[in-house]
Amino acid sequence: MTKLALSKKIKRILLKVTFGLTLSFVSAILFVYFLAFLLGAPSLLNDQKTVYYSTTGKVIGEEHGVENRSWVGLEKMSPNIIDATLMIEDQRFFDHNGFDIKRILGAILKDIKTMSLKEGASTLTQQYARNLYLSHEKTWSRKLKEAFYAIRLEMYYSKEEILEGYLNTVYYGHGAYGIEAASHHFFNKSADELTIAEAAMLAGIPKGPTYYSPLNDLERATNRQQQILAILQEKNVITEEEYQLASSKQLTFADPKERKQLTIGPYFQDTVLTEAANRLEVDQESVRSGGYQIYTTLDIDMQKKLEESVTKTMNDSSDMQVGAIAADPTNGAIRALVGGREYRESPFNRAIQAKRMPGSTFKPFLYYAALQNGYTATTMLMSKPTVFEIGDGNVYQPSNFNGYYADEPITLAQAIALSDNIYAVKTNMYLGAETLVKTARRFGITSKLPAVPSLALGTATVSVEEMVSGYGMLANGGYKIDGHTIEKIVDREGKTVYERKDKEELTLDPQNAFILTQLMTGMFDESLNGHTSVTGLSVANRLTRTYAGKTGSTDSDSWMIGYSPSLVTGVWTGYDDNRTITSVPERSYSKEIWTTFMESTHRGKPKEHFEAPAELVAVPVDPATGLRATPHCPTSTVMFFEEGTEPDFHCSDHFYGDDLDHQEDEKEKGLFQRWFEVFWD
Repeated sequence: MTKLALSKKIKRILLKVTFGLTLSFVSAILFVYFLAFLLGAPSLLNDQKTVYYSTTGKVIGEEHGVENRSWVGLEKMSPNIIDATLMIEDQRFFDHNGFDIKRILGAILKDIKTMSLKEGASTLTQQYARNLYLSHEKTWSRKLKEAFYAIRLEMYYSKEEILEGYLNTVYYGHGAYGIEAASHHFFNKSADELTIAEAAMLAGIPKGPTYYSPLNDLERATNRQQQILAILQEKNVITEEEYQLASSKQLTFADPKERKQLTIGPYFQDTVLTEAANRLEVDQESVRSGGYQIYTTLDIDMQKKLEESVTKTMNDSSDMQVGAIAADPTNGAIRALVGGREYRESPFNRAIQAKRMPGSTFKPFLYYAALQNGYTATTMLMSKPTVFEIGDGNVYQPSNFNGYYADEPITLAQAIALSDNIYAVKTNMYLGAETLVKTARRFGITSKLPAVPSLALGTATVSVEEMVSGYGMLANGGYKIDGHTIEKIVDREGKTVYERKDKEELTLDPQNAFILTQLMTGMFDESLNGHTSVTGLSVANRLTRTYAGKTGSTDSDSWMIGYSPSLVTGVWTGYDDNRTITSVPERSYSKEIWTTFMESTHRGKPKEHFEAPAELVAVPVDPATGLRATPHCPTSTVMFFEEGTEPDFHCSDHFYGDDLDHQEDEKEKGLFQRWFEVFWD
């Protein structure tokens, strides 16, 4: 074979190889585009902040997930940041189809020469693809995946959508993803307010978020800013005058304190997050970064007043903690919540997560059961030291606070107002311990409750939330309520994905619920003083309206729960380590916090009254005897009864009164005249 023939043969082979390679390359490209077409549009979903709103629609806080990001449209970005970004990152963005071939070839040659992947030529589309779907590792496989996603993005989305997505996902350092978050972090302003100088500074950061951050190295960051400003002027994006002004402008960065998001009710917001995750059946991180708008039950004014009452009441030097909830008794909507004294020191929510012994605040559940089983406000039981046999030779000997006993029978009304423990345990033993457990379940108490005599004194552990919901059922006349913090959840696309629907479910007997409520107003009624004072005596003179409530205490717990017709509030105070409360002022913290809050939040509002159901009768009763009061009784209080269960007889113990002079006057009257006055009055 001649040299000429060999040369022709080699050329033909090379031509075939070249054609084959070209065909293969084109086929591969076509296959890639065909595959991209088949796969359809890639999702542009990305982490967005979730926003919490109060009852009035005011933002109370935001969740950013692990990253601080906030999505805004191009129309809400300053043209300055758009121009600066395009000039430094991708000047031919609107002309290419996802790849800048000239830059890519140049970068490949440099990478081959250096045997590295240091040189980058990624377009904004490629960077956006990486931000959405890939890691930032420098490998050939990652670059190939990046290219494939870039093809799909360019195939299905407009340039404006891609640019908007890029500017909302690019990392600017310090945990700020997207231009809106970066604008607030660096300059405490929105992205649509950025000046040319500020935009050039921010546009330079993504190339090396740590390296080019002005907060880390102002000189280096400024040099890059000046480079970007020069390009903007060179490409006639800005004028010479604008360039001079921007390049000489000394930037003022946001004070770290100003960057801190305003947070209202941090413990409340944690509760919202947990509830939202449960309602949507997703994990909490998905809620944080899901871009939801969550409309909560929080009343900002009530929240501030509850926090203020805690701060004013509890001594700064005290280690005691607090858990408190204020809720709407009509539906269980939580209006204010305090889970501790300082969230930054301890995010543990003592109003929701903690389980503590409620002491005598558990007694209303017992006395509701008693009313259901034949008790009335005037049912008498002996109050004296008592030893109870509880089977198998065991005994139980409860005691009253400070060892005070009447040593005579007392009424249910006084037993509640004075918080007599003997009366409570006797009632529990009479009804059967299982009755109290079942009754507490009707009140929404889900915690473990042992059926033992001491349960009447609140020896099981429960949460503040459970107790407040239970008392709320008394306040609303017996309807079941479910403590909640969320009214509605809207997703990032504006679709309502959850909305609360309240259902009226009558669970308690309305008559007995009202009777018990009236009995619980007795803790503030001095006419019920007996062998000891009513438990609310220390704050009674500060109350300007009618409240029902109950105090409770153990060695390490102090409770106060009470309500008006429109608000129920429970307060627990104590030590996290169950230390015994020895200080007298500390023992009154819960009562003081409750009183201050309830009075401040009701101030200026119309006075309300608990509405009595039909078929109840109101009778003035002498607290000491439990009989109908006469004008000669030293004290009397109105008590309510189901018709037919009210006392039949009038009190005769105080027929002459306690005043000796009055007694002498009465002796001068005839028997008929005295009885006539009694019944006539």
